[in-house]
Amino acid sequence: MGKRVLVVGGVAGGASAAARIRRLDATASILVFERGEHVSFSNCSLPYYLSRTVQTAEDLVMMTPESFRASYDIEVRVRNEVIAIDREGKKVTVRDLASGREYEESYDELILAPGASPICPRSLEGAQLPHVFTVRNVADIVKLDQYVRSNDARNVVVVGGGFIGLEVAENLREAGKTVSVVEAAPQIMTPFDFDMVQILQKELYDHEVSLYVGDAVQAITETQVVLASGKALEADAVVLAIGVAPETGLAKAAGLALGETGAIRVSPEYRTSDPHIYAVGDAIEVHNRLTHKASKLPLAGPAIRQARTAADAIYGIPGTNRGVLGSCAVRVFGMNAAATGLNERTAKANGIPCDAVYTMAMDKVSLMPGCAPMHFKLIFETPTGRVLGAQAIGRGNVDKRIDVIATLIAMNGTLEDLKELELCYSPVFGTARDVVNVAALVARNVLHGVVRQVPVTEVRSLVENKACIIDVRTEGEFAAGHIVGAVNIPLGQLRQRLDEIPRDRPVYLHCRTSQRSYNAIMALQGLGFDNVINISGSFLGLSYYEYFGDVTTGREKIVTEYNFN
Repeated sequence: MGKRVLVVGGVAGGASAAARIRRLDATASILVFERGEHVSFSNCSLPYYLSRTVQTAEDLVMMTPESFRASYDIEVRVRNEVIAIDREGKKVTVRDLASGREYEESYDELILAPGASPICPRSLEGAQLPHVFTVRNVADIVKLDQYVRSNDARNVVVVGGGFIGLEVAENLREAGKTVSVVEAAPQIMTPFDFDMVQILQKELYDHEVSLYVGDAVQAITETQVVLASGKALEADAVVLAIGVAPETGLAKAAGLALGETGAIRVSPEYRTSDPHIYAVGDAIEVHNRLTHKASKLPLAGPAIRQARTAADAIYGIPGTNRGVLGSCAVRVFGMNAAATGLNERTAKANGIPCDAVYTMAMDKVSLMPGCAPMHFKLIFETPTGRVLGAQAIGRGNVDKRIDVIATLIAMNGTLEDLKELELCYSPVFGTARDVVNVAALVARNVLHGVVRQVPVTEVRSLVENKACIIDVRTEGEFAAGHIVGAVNIPLGQLRQRLDEIPRDRPVYLHCRTSQRSYNAIMALQGLGFDNVINISGSFLGLSYYEYFGDVTTGREKIVTEYNFN
């Protein structure tokens, strides 16, 4: 007779672990407990039911208990919650939520995959009102959808600007609702740096989603959401998407060790402090392979890999645990966004010497329909040139580019490796020198001092201090919009107008995407100008960065018009 393995929780971690165990051991007795109604569903697809991108709630369910039994000979008990673990007796106590009956089951090995629960602060006034919802499973999204439709809720406030919050907001807007997003942090989507995320924030504005950042929810009433700033937002329904907390109650009650983050501490093989109990998924503490610090990462991809390693460990098969990078992607209406590794803010906060470049190469050959700029930020260690992370936002295949960077980071790759990568090319897919190759070349120039740069975040202070800024775009582009106080010297006229360029103070150059200004800087340096500095991100990046600050704070514009095309 094979091992008796109990699994607490389904979805990505638990279901994957159970299926792997069956592949390893045809004689094992495998029993999965899931306190919800569904053991396997597409968690990340839940918001898309609100817009009927996913047509029915049943489409969200990937496997049923019956299909688990038929395909894997695994018994699944839904609406059954494990409420206690007897480690000495190697058994668990289970409560049947339908009948209230409690019973015990023994195990040889136990896998915990309880996941994480949406944060719903008890101290938040009004959080328990009937029109306030969280999103964790199929039942949650159906409940939200039914309420919004049956009550003809027109105004919906989404609290939280992370993945779930933005996806819920997008799909409610697509369903014709008036949507507001409230984020207590200074920006949405914290995996991205502040300069990059402005593109997503503008996309929300362009689709008539009201956005309030740096403003926390103070209270929820029957008809409004009241913010700390005093603003009152009309709210027929409220969705709390302010984050998740690891489900550690069962583990803690059983005396299993928790880590410094408050999640379950595990070994490289995902064993807990009990050698016969494993834990995977959103409830565990993981190792960040770049900062070498403990962290939490509630993502499906890592959970599936953890489940396989844990199942293998039960059968003595060695596994690899290299830590996590946090690769992620999200779509915000027409903009796709992806990130991996460290952003600039996190790298500096962890004391890692680094620099970054912000480039805007085209995502495919400009002759091709649908061609668009791809905003790409590459973070690298100094002076080694080791790649630390990247962020990409655009209308094209940003995930492809970030997957390349994630692979490079996993191999401890450098800028030299990145510039030499031989990638697929066709005019309909990309350019002969891909976005990531361009970023590597620009980063090498910065690393080795070939060019100097300032980020778009510093341009406002340059304007206010009346710095010398030269715009090398065409006269037509300059007329359509430019930095206040900038002087227009098109690249084609540069050599004929050298006497207009001062040599006794810093001169800051930009174009639309930094390509022409780079060429201008190289020409000027060759002609003896050692005072020229490139504006990283150039006019297009600056326009996004300044736009959001202008529309939200009413501060004085430093760009006469905005040209985002």
